[in-house]
Amino acid sequence: MATFLYKLGRLAFRRRHFVALIWVALLTLAGVGAASAPPAGNSSFSIPGTEAQKAFDLLEQRFPGASADGATARVVFKAPSGEKMTDAGNKATVEKTVDELSDGSEVASVADPYTGNAVSKDGTIAYASVKYDVSGMELEESTKDALEDAAQQARDAGLTVEVGGDALQAVPETGATEVIGIAVAAVVLVITFGSLVAAGLPLLTALIGVGIGVSSITALASALELGSTTSILAMMIGLAVGIDYALFIVSRYRAELAEGREREEAAGRAVGTAGSAVVFAGLTVVIALVGLAVVNIPMLTKMGVAAAGTVAIAVLIALTMIPALLGYADRRVKPAGAKGRRLGRSRKSEPKPDAPKPDQPAGQPKANLGTRWASFVVRRPLAVLLLGVIGLGAAAVPATSLELGLPDDGSQPTSTTQRRAYDLLSEGFGPGFNGPLMVVVDAKGSDAPKDAFDDVAGEIKGLDGVVAVTPPAPNKGGDTATITVIPDSKPSSVQTEDLVHAIRDAGGDIEAKTGAETLVTGSTAMNIDVSEKLNDALVPYLVLVVGLAFLLLIVVFRSILVPLKAALGFLLSVMAALGAVVAVFQWGWLSGLMGVEETGPVMSMMPIFMVGVVFGLAMDYEVFLVTRMREAYVHGEKPNQAVVTGFKHGARVVTAAAVIMMAVFAGFIGSSESMVKMIGFGLAIAVFFDAFVVRMAIVPAVLALLGKKAWWLPKWLDRALPNVDVEGEGLRTGDERGSGPDEDRELVRA
Repeated sequence: MATFLYKLGRLAFRRRHFVALIWVALLTLAGVGAASAPPAGNSSFSIPGTEAQKAFDLLEQRFPGASADGATARVVFKAPSGEKMTDAGNKATVEKTVDELSDGSEVASVADPYTGNAVSKDGTIAYASVKYDVSGMELEESTKDALEDAAQQARDAGLTVEVGGDALQAVPETGATEVIGIAVAAVVLVITFGSLVAAGLPLLTALIGVGIGVSSITALASALELGSTTSILAMMIGLAVGIDYALFIVSRYRAELAEGREREEAAGRAVGTAGSAVVFAGLTVVIALVGLAVVNIPMLTKMGVAAAGTVAIAVLIALTMIPALLGYADRRVKPAGAKGRRLGRSRKSEPKPDAPKPDQPAGQPKANLGTRWASFVVRRPLAVLLLGVIGLGAAAVPATSLELGLPDDGSQPTSTTQRRAYDLLSEGFGPGFNGPLMVVVDAKGSDAPKDAFDDVAGEIKGLDGVVAVTPPAPNKGGDTATITVIPDSKPSSVQTEDLVHAIRDAGGDIEAKTGAETLVTGSTAMNIDVSEKLNDALVPYLVLVVGLAFLLLIVVFRSILVPLKAALGFLLSVMAALGAVVAVFQWGWLSGLMGVEETGPVMSMMPIFMVGVVFGLAMDYEVFLVTRMREAYVHGEKPNQAVVTGFKHGARVVTAAAVIMMAVFAGFIGSSESMVKMIGFGLAIAVFFDAFVVRMAIVPAVLALLGKKAWWLPKWLDRALPNVDVEGEGLRTGDERGSGPDEDRELVRA
């Protein structure tokens, strides 16, 4: 591996014009494809294997033309103080608004509040239901404008008017958050490298990689039915790993220059060593993202595969375009420590950390922060390990109270019309009115379909937590009917979830008696089924992803205990991050600081999403930091000495990479969308825990306690595994191979 990548790096350095031309051509091709591609159509959201999806499919078959997946809007009216919606003037305003809403070409139907029993008991609140032929993401802007204009005219007439539902659903916008992340990344890179040119290389290559990836996704969005969130995820992850991968190779290049190597040779060695780590780190991210297919939710699978493709592009760009750009930069990228030499301090005068020492000998330059920290950890490994584990364990305690759900209009900021419509409906009709359940009764196998419909309605009326049940509405064939059930609790509550299960349990008894099948669907039931499906898939997903990455890391580190330690440390950081998410978004701790206006269940996608994304990113730091330790160990250093050497060369870069990634994710905390805010906070805090607690404290402490045992590998397994040479042993000269104790090299082969 190292030898091949070394040759690739030197080739890219020499043929930099050709390499740069290829990547610019690919970016242009992807951009043209994105610009000329048809707009993305409806990205259907389906959940195979769930009852809600089965009922939804049945509705499309038995109620053709009903636009079961069409967008909906609820225009909610509230009369001025002291008036009622039944007053003549208010009624005329509402009826005029209903007429205006009915004129749209995409409007399927509009229900008049006065003929559809949609006026509250006290007469102060009413609503009009609007049904569209297409989904919210497919609605034309003119249709949305007409909806908002009609509401505004009713407001001008003196009524309070708000609009709920998914008709005003907007495509998530990005821009400011990425700019914040890139700005912080630029500052961190300049501080790390002390050079604008060196700092600009990772930013340039990351932007090119993200541009190719996102443009390709846009070009294929219509053909593959990719949702708008697919490109956002790809951009978020591609930007973070693209900067990090390039950062590690540029940093290694500067270190090779500091050793006195020529620039082409330094580029080849940087790609051969740090590039090998990039390849395996990228593979762990790809495995984690592609593994989302285990959940069997097509939308999630497509998101994972698209993001994995962007990561693969980031790896290829780091391996080829970075050495090409280093060739263009020439002497404008300085060797590591060049600033110190200009100030009269020679890098070669720095002592090699033969052993961690608390005191620096007189006359020698002060060791860097990474060296001092690693020296402290290897002197007090047990204390550092216990402190880290206990700290993460305490942060993980709130995760034991984790409640899962999907966001609805009730979780929107109070400044949005959707949230205000939600609150008005709760005020006038009760909290459950915002999450009605649709019961579909399939009586095709029943001898008396009408009796079966009535039996189901009667059974549901007798359940606890039911406010109202509408009469059955059969289709033209008379073999299927829909029943709307209004719970007495809000959509995201545990009580509503219990009611859904109670209706399904009652449906089993009814089917046994009448032969009619009862299915529960609707957005609320769909959300419940998604949460349960994601929860059930979490353990298999963990086993698959962690298992495959464990095998991959055995090949990289040629060790059993180091990959095991990496996986256990990751679980600690993810549990601690989930605990922090629960504390903020479910319990309300620091909610004001984070801008969380409404606490509630954690988004059901959050645990499995965090496991996938954070695992891949966490393994990045593991590979980059520990491969440098193993490289030192393989080259003859003692175990504790190798830990310190790894930190000396890698701690600063890993710290910079973690800060950059945290900045990219933390930028999303300022979003008004609760889901985006939660993802941004969860990923940022997870990177913090994993990079600074697990990788920077627990990992060196464990390696110091294990000593030589950390690098133990059974002889039979050593012979069976391919030798990928991540450490670059094949690149060393004869003199370099001659240094170091023979016993240590023999232990690695044992």
